[in-house]
Amino acid sequence: MINLFKVVSLLEGLSYILLLFIATPIKYIYDNHTYVKWLGMPHGLLFVVYIILAYFLWESQKWSAKEFSIICLLSLLPFGTFFVGKYLKE
Repeated sequence: MINLFKVVSLLEGLSYILLLFIATPIKYIYDNHTYVKWLGMPHGLLFVVYIILAYFLWESQKWSAKEFSIICLLSLLPFGTFFVGKYLKE
């Protein structure tokens, strides 16, 4: 499950960056909602999967409540999910 979480955290972070720094500016500068529509739903699904997987890994990885909170908060920061590997043990 750790490998799945690594992939999901990478994809979630990438979708967040694309949504924030490409799709949203295009939406407001060019009044084109297409990219937000294309990236919004996949990002939302990846975010939910990320949180669910983090919850399941909480016990198996023996994270403290603080570590779990940090993992969840990293999903809210651009580039945050790229640093999740620090908390993962094989």
